[in-house]
Amino acid sequence: MRSSVEIYDLAAGQSRVVFQSEELIEAPNWSPDGRWLMLNSDGRLFCLSLGEVKPTLLPMDTGFAVRCNNDHGISPDGRMIAISDKCEFGKSAIYTLPVEGGTPKLVTKNLPSYWHGWSPDGSRFAYCGIRDDLFDIYTIAATGGDETRLTHGEGRNDGPDYSFDGQWIYFNSSRTGLMQIWRIHPDGTGLEQITSDNYGNWFAHPSPANDRVILISYAPDVFDHPRDQDVEIRMMDMDGGNLTSLFGLFGGQGTMNSPNWAPDGHAFAYVRYFPV
Repeated sequence: MRSSVEIYDLAAGQSRVVFQSEELIEAPNWSPDGRWLMLNSDGRLFCLSLGEVKPTLLPMDTGFAVRCNNDHGISPDGRMIAISDKCEFGKSAIYTLPVEGGTPKLVTKNLPSYWHGWSPDGSRFAYCGIRDDLFDIYTIAATGGDETRLTHGEGRNDGPDYSFDGQWIYFNSSRTGLMQIWRIHPDGTGLEQITSDNYGNWFAHPSPANDRVILISYAPDVFDHPRDQDVEIRMMDMDGGNLTSLFGLFGGQGTMNSPNWAPDGHAFAYVRYFPV
């Protein structure tokens, strides 16, 4: 595969390529200062500067955690990163460590757990946990402790991400058949279905401006969220209104699993793939 890291500018309505590689690169996160992207490749995390004429992927120090998946993110203050790695236990666990690198600190004792979003104040995580073969949405303090369960086995529940006002956690659920986007308050109240159409909808990411949400959509006959698929990147209002397709691409898994908005809400990063 050839990976193409790209940025879509909402005002211009078009994308630009910022980096390409013969390696499989996945899941860009945008740093809070807007200067670099964090991505993963072959179990490691990398920094991609956006200010260089010819940017290069610089490896990040994650200590013993060298089997990181594409569920990771940078804290709102830019000081910490959250990762999901399975080196220590053979199952995905969530850790935190300083952005400059160091020894990962375990956050989740219950496994497997897959990180998906920081709360706007940086105090909690939203994540997907698999317990007794049930995929559900949980939150936990960023320092660890007891997890709070928000869903209870109503289909598969995955991909949670906070709205930037902290009022909602958006996630995807198969409880009505096809995977659709839902949202719920962090205290477990106010559950709402946001999309209801003939797509498999995944990984909803609310904008920092708190006015719209982007998501990735698969054809209805595609199970789960595999790579190497023709998919659409779509955008909608916070309540699901004005759902429109921005563009199609060859991608899927790795394209935008993690929060990927620019801090000013004017653009977002993603990865396009090309078969070679």
